[in-house]
Amino acid sequence: MKGRFGPYGGQYVPETLMSALEELEHAWLEARDDPQFQLELAGHRHAFVGRPTPIYAAERLTEHFAGATIHLKREDLCHTGAHKLNNALGQALLARRMGKTRIIAETGAGQHGVATATVCARFGFECVVYMGTEDMRRQHMNVRRMKLLGASVREVTAGSATLKEATSEAIRDWVTNVGDTHYIIGSAVGPHPYPQMVRDLQRVIGDEARDQYLVAEGRLPDVVVACVGGGSNAIGMFTAFLGDPNVRLVGVEALGRGSEVGSNAASLVAGRPGVLHGSYSYLLQDAEGQVAVTHSVSAGLDYPGVGPEHAFLKDLERVDYVAVDDMAAVAAFRLCTRLEGIMPALEPAHALAQAGLLAQELGPGGRVLVCLSGRGDKDMDSVEEFDGDGTG
Repeated sequence: MKGRFGPYGGQYVPETLMSALEELEHAWLEARDDPQFQLELAGHRHAFVGRPTPIYAAERLTEHFAGATIHLKREDLCHTGAHKLNNALGQALLARRMGKTRIIAETGAGQHGVATATVCARFGFECVVYMGTEDMRRQHMNVRRMKLLGASVREVTAGSATLKEATSEAIRDWVTNVGDTHYIIGSAVGPHPYPQMVRDLQRVIGDEARDQYLVAEGRLPDVVVACVGGGSNAIGMFTAFLGDPNVRLVGVEALGRGSEVGSNAASLVAGRPGVLHGSYSYLLQDAEGQVAVTHSVSAGLDYPGVGPEHAFLKDLERVDYVAVDDMAAVAAFRLCTRLEGIMPALEPAHALAQAGLLAQELGPGGRVLVCLSGRGDKDMDSVEEFDGDGTG
């Protein structure tokens, strides 16, 4: 069925958006199969984003855990500091192809907002980014970056004032201004065709990493690990390995302060299926079925839903989804910074925490590959605040 991963996905949107989604799907399928579009995209990936990003043997982390060899896929080295630019760039080129003049986006940790503002500056689009009050407080440096790049940052005060509310506000804008506006969704969520389109634009991560790993090690890793909020870096990484049955795939969600409703952002581990932001997938709900409040020390994982393809991969048991709490993520942030001279974002710090456990479980001779989806400059205040009160 079109736009579905098993029962998940779909287009649960107001009628006013259906023609825009049909236009987008047609434009994307046409561009995806157009060699000229792909050539232009590849050129910008190389000269503007800085691809290919390397894989890196984390020798001191490996030594620390005294187990499997740990490699990092260095998406933190992308221009703007995270994997988000892979998607924003592709969608900006598509918006230009469609004749749109205005771009909107939502952002939590600010990295997608920065990536969107960056491509809008590059291609001359008007740019509006929606961001919750709480995330603006946590990620004030990225707010400043977006404004310097020429974006209008719209504060969202409703609800928990985080990513869910920012997304809802961006959708309202799109409904109102659908004629000249393209909405660059930042993760593999939302109505069809976004989950497929974002996956296709992010799979460059996994395609590069798989080839690089074979060259470096002469074999594939035993385990590939990535953090999962909406899930774009993870689906981009996992897609290249789905056909390799001997490669275990592990997605790591945010357990926050614990397993109680309202204390975490672990949609796949602690949620159940429902509809959010135009798509049917796993989401966190309270006893009445209302979307639950979430918490994570990491603004980029602080979202109550997840991409529908992840929901399908969970049901298929092809990917194992686990959750790591704030304390373990902050500890991994500090450990990687101190041992490797690489400061990870708090989002992939969750994956690094799990990678350490997996390395010990596999033992020497094992191989673990981690998607280091972004760098942690933006999170220094959050880590300092967490260390100050122990709760984030």
